[in-house]
Amino acid sequence: MSSALIFAVPKGRILDEALPLMASAGIIPEAGFSDKSNRALSFACEGSDTRIIRVRAFDVATFVAHGAAQLGIVGSDVVEEFAYSDLYAPVDLDIGHCRLSVAEPVANSAANPRASHLRVASKYPNLTRRHFEGMGVQAEVVKLNGAMELAPGLGLASRIVDLVSTGRTLKDNGLVETSRILDVSARLIVNRAALKTDERVGQLVAAFRSLVGEARAA
Repeated sequence: MSSALIFAVPKGRILDEALPLMASAGIIPEAGFSDKSNRALSFACEGSDTRIIRVRAFDVATFVAHGAAQLGIVGSDVVEEFAYSDLYAPVDLDIGHCRLSVAEPVANSAANPRASHLRVASKYPNLTRRHFEGMGVQAEVVKLNGAMELAPGLGLASRIVDLVSTGRTLKDNGLVETSRILDVSARLIVNRAALKTDERVGQLVAAFRSLVGEARAA
């Protein structure tokens, strides 16, 4: 009897968009998955030997890269931030669209100061440093996992790097988007070794690729 196939999904907005696509691919979580009061993190799937684990987005990539999960869904921002060699992202699911951008207070943007060193608040230290290095700027990254928009006003950093969808949160906090680092969408990710050794992984990759192709053609 083969072991369960572990499929990692992120909590939040991407998951809401991914669930119908997952269902079409035959990954339908048990009823308890939708129960808001349920604190479980691992769930069986209806009619298959797949189990779903629900974790933080950054942890999806870690579970899959290290082989604890064979597949997962996560934003391309996470894939690019970690750049795990054992992680393969074969399918752009064309959902979860947003962008990773630099933002700063409106007053700073108007002044447009030139600086060789900046302090930037972000949960994306690697992408942030890489972006500013390309501009010849040394970025000291203050790692935050949330409430990024507070950092400039409280003197923690002069800029932030964060995901932006509508830009409303930036505007409400007196910030303006000044440059775009990366266009983001959700990706199906797989463990490279599992793709080679477990035919179920390849079958799911093909199923998701077909579903996305059909959606785009519709």
